[in-house]
Amino acid sequence: MYTMTIAQAREKLARGEISSVELVQSVLARIDAVEDRTKAYLALDREGALAAAEEADRKGGDSPLHGIPLSVKDVFCTKNLPTTCGSKMLAGFIPPYDATVIERLSDAGAIMLGKVAMDEFAMGSTSENCAFQVPENPWKPGYVTGGSSGGSAAAVAAEECFASLGSDTGGSIRQPASLCGIVGMKPTYGRVSRYGLVAFASSLDQVGPLTKDVRDCALMMNVIAGHDPRDSTSIVRDVPDYTTMLTEGLQGMRIGVPREYFGHGLDPEVDRAVRDGIAMLADAGAEIVDVTLPHTEYCVAVYYLIAPAEASSNLSRFDGVRFGHRDMDADSLIDMYRSSRSQGFGDEVKRRILIGTYALSAGYYDAYYKKASQVRTLIRDDFTRAFEQCDLLVSPVTPTPAWKIGEKSDDPLALYLSDILTISANLAGIPALSVPCGISQNGLPIGMQMQAAHFNEGILLKAAWNLEMQNGLNLKKPTLP
Repeated sequence: MYTMTIAQAREKLARGEISSVELVQSVLARIDAVEDRTKAYLALDREGALAAAEEADRKGGDSPLHGIPLSVKDVFCTKNLPTTCGSKMLAGFIPPYDATVIERLSDAGAIMLGKVAMDEFAMGSTSENCAFQVPENPWKPGYVTGGSSGGSAAAVAAEECFASLGSDTGGSIRQPASLCGIVGMKPTYGRVSRYGLVAFASSLDQVGPLTKDVRDCALMMNVIAGHDPRDSTSIVRDVPDYTTMLTEGLQGMRIGVPREYFGHGLDPEVDRAVRDGIAMLADAGAEIVDVTLPHTEYCVAVYYLIAPAEASSNLSRFDGVRFGHRDMDADSLIDMYRSSRSQGFGDEVKRRILIGTYALSAGYYDAYYKKASQVRTLIRDDFTRAFEQCDLLVSPVTPTPAWKIGEKSDDPLALYLSDILTISANLAGIPALSVPCGISQNGLPIGMQMQAAHFNEGILLKAAWNLEMQNGLNLKKPTLP
């Protein structure tokens, strides 16, 4: 049963052919079979999931997620499960409340299986920065899953859950979705509540689904999207039924191809797979046009000033007094602050705190953070002009397919550059998704990125669904026990 999509499972549940308990038992058996290989879960709630499934069967319900087993990235507050953010700083912490998106999943009858691995405090592109374990790509042993939502992508690709919830600050949903051969969406900033999401960079963070196919992505969005008065950045706007937008044919749709996204450093196999996907979109009726995003070259520099600056501020609360690990052997208050944060945070988090604190310091604020914010406006304006010429943009998600674990660990700049194609959507606040478009000769998935104007998630889902119907890559699965 674990091989089904959400839509398929819901159909069988509605007809009474299977029960939610049987679904959960099937997925738990799958986890037992492959978890040693994928290392996706940090916390697994077997008893809670089975109890919730029994309750779902007893009550019944017609929600698209009723009785469906899901996993959640370990960055969301869950009052019955630990929330560690992949960090020793929060080891063993159990929040007193649920994040809004967790509440919405629960209200829809979804079954919470557990929390999955991630880069510490969502800072990373490979999930190697997780303090507890490093998830592995289900398609190839010893290869990265991407990050920071790597555990989510691995769990969905290995069919250890029907879907997962992740967060995306600079590509952290789309990049692992691409490297693991699944669908991942970053909605418009403000479309999905961030209440209960442990903050990394508050002006960039966004919550979204990782799923086996496009229809499941639409079903997840139907449940999690919508205004939340507890989130001051949440937008008051009606949520459409995204599944109604999955219609055949792209006649009348103009698709832009940004020339800056197909330049130096792009792996030839990625280039070929994405261009093959573009040809399929044209076959479906879309008109393909060339566009330009002239400030793309500044995206990495802007992002790695704004994100660390906001992280420096957000993570100041983890000081051993208000939140987080405390060194009980420290001799003084200053020693306690220093040693608690030194012991609790990993190298990448410390690196970004240092960068961010420097960029915000009195003598450098105007030269760095303020200047980056001004260039961010220019980047957003690039997208505004591009969407006057087309309905959506298509490009690669990452410059290369997945690489070996440890291959780039000693080169932070190389890892930062792996986000070069995804961070612009976060800077502009627009929706974007990754959908599979190819498989490398090495047997690793390749994803296509689609980006649209604010609140145009439906256009992305329509185009991605048409591509999926043509290439059939949603049916390809990694070989696991």
